[in-house]
Amino acid sequence: MQKAIIVGASGYTGAELARILTLHPHFELKGLYVSTNSADANKPISLLYPQLKQIVDLQLQPLPENLTDLAKSADTVFLATAHEVSHDLALIFLENSCKVFDLSGAYRVNKAEFYTEFYGFEHKFPQLLDLAAYGLAEWNFEQIKQTDLVAVAGCYPTVSQLSLKPLIENDLLDLNQLPIINAVSGVSGAGRKASLTSSFCEVSLNAYGVFNHRHQPEIATHLGTEVIFTPHLGNFKRGILATITAKLQRGVTNEQIKSAYQQYYADKPLVRVYEQGLPSIKAVEFTPYCDIGFATKNGHIIIVGAEDNLLKGAASQAVQCANIRYGFNETAGLI
Repeated sequence: MQKAIIVGASGYTGAELARILTLHPHFELKGLYVSTNSADANKPISLLYPQLKQIVDLQLQPLPENLTDLAKSADTVFLATAHEVSHDLALIFLENSCKVFDLSGAYRVNKAEFYTEFYGFEHKFPQLLDLAAYGLAEWNFEQIKQTDLVAVAGCYPTVSQLSLKPLIENDLLDLNQLPIINAVSGVSGAGRKASLTSSFCEVSLNAYGVFNHRHQPEIATHLGTEVIFTPHLGNFKRGILATITAKLQRGVTNEQIKSAYQQYYADKPLVRVYEQGLPSIKAVEFTPYCDIGFATKNGHIIIVGAEDNLLKGAASQAVQCANIRYGFNETAGLI
């Protein structure tokens, strides 16, 4: 059994990680940690999330000053923390032989200047950017298997890339016309912290981060092409639905498109490609799957991708990456 801890365990993603790891056949969840000034410190996680009662009743402990001893007590750490916090913590755990699975954006792009521009902090560990594997599990299996630092892909980038990459890799899209990604996320994507934007009476359906959302350059970097990406916040709790419009290369057929998806995902059990119809959030919420469907007309394709933002877009993909790293069945503890 691999001894695992979660840092940042009081948030929605941390709670999902706690549930998955507690029930996982190959991990032993040894501790849940929050910042020393957290109002949730010293409370059992099941007090915050009653659905976890008698499943995970561990206490949320304040992160100790001596992180070296904590790191030495674990084999694996999941960082469900803010970008700047993950940036600082990763090295400490790596230096003490921990495998690190970071759910923040602190190590997703191997360009130090990227973080100054899009995340607002100076990246001080370029050597870790070189070490980090990008945790898009279906596409980076070998890199994940060989590293001790996995930067788990973001929620929007996961569904966007899983939907587009097979067609780009097989040169089925005319990229002179940029793919357009319109994606709607449930309010849990905004986090658990109280804010006007996510309060019950204020939640509506609205676009945000237009032309400047930090997931756009993450998507573009790992796809290898620019995209036009517009995220939206919807009036539901969880899930992401991405509607992607792109131009096909002249003469591309539906059979070629189906074949491309089959080529890359036939042996990837957590991606479900529809033979007919289009995905919905209802089909994926509370599951570790990404569902993909498409329709074509007059040389264009509309791809619809759906995932649970807290699971395939965060916690379950982090555990999927950990399964890959340790040589476990990729779906262990997930389905």
